[in-house]
Amino acid sequence: MLKEEVLSMLLNAQEPVSGEGICKTLGVTRAAVWKTIDQLRQEGYGIDAAPKRGYTLASVPDRLDTALVRAHLSGHPWQTLVTVVPSVDSTNNACKRLATEGAPDGTAILTGCQTAGRGRRGRTFVSPPGGLYFSVILRPHAKPEALMHLTAMAAVAAARAVLAVSGVYPDIKWTNDLVLGGKKLCGILTEIGIEAESREVDYAVVGIGINCARVDLPPEVSAMSASLEAFTGQKPDRARLAAALVRSLCELEQALFTEKDAWLREFAAHCITIGQDVKLVRGDDVTYAHADGIDEEAALLVTYPDGTKAAVASGEVSVRGMYGYA
Repeated sequence: MLKEEVLSMLLNAQEPVSGEGICKTLGVTRAAVWKTIDQLRQEGYGIDAAPKRGYTLASVPDRLDTALVRAHLSGHPWQTLVTVVPSVDSTNNACKRLATEGAPDGTAILTGCQTAGRGRRGRTFVSPPGGLYFSVILRPHAKPEALMHLTAMAAVAAARAVLAVSGVYPDIKWTNDLVLGGKKLCGILTEIGIEAESREVDYAVVGIGINCARVDLPPEVSAMSASLEAFTGQKPDRARLAAALVRSLCELEQALFTEKDAWLREFAAHCITIGQDVKLVRGDDVTYAHADGIDEEAALLVTYPDGTKAAVASGEVSVRGMYGYA
């Protein structure tokens, strides 16, 4: 914890922080401060020291690190529940394992490399090094049918986090993709566990994968993928982005039932599926329709060629002109 606290003080300081000031604020010895500063330097943090003035954080390493993400979350109720791992099969799988063991609301697992990332409908989610792969446990205490809008709100939360760090608010493709320039920037996978007796939701795991750096991908994936670095010209600070996601998802949980309508209006305002011709795939059934909007549970409202209207709550929806659908 001392490393995180020292790093947080340096991150948030507007001027050099004296060793004496760190000692008094954290209640530790000078020797402990020197040891921590040395450890941070060995881990790649650029820390300048000026006599009689103190320490200044000059640079941070380009990597995800638990201490750095937590330092960006100073004072946040979920700060100590966030953990970065070097690699994992799937952050959703990791969080589901923790959830079944009783991990509290707000527990989050982050990584820069997944070995078996998963998308919707059992698909593989390509997760090359350089991205941000993130999952959090929520405990909403509700029936499953009361959470139909959760994925849509997660898309808004992720878009807000991207905006906070990059200055760009991505488009949203119904219901779980963030899009830049017509290409996929981010995928979202929401999974729930049900209590056997009450049939209420025991936990919900929200998984978010964001393409951050420009990387080499298989041609069939590259043609449909965007990254924040390629779109903005700058590689994003993944630790700041991770912290922004934590804050945004905490806000989502607080608003899940009380501010649902406002969040879904924001979703609809940025949803590029609305107003487009779409292809609907549910199992072996393929149909075509026009997307008119979303309802109060975030289901997609469509009109079929014969004039019939319906609300689509599941399945694969392709938008003409995107992801190879001509």
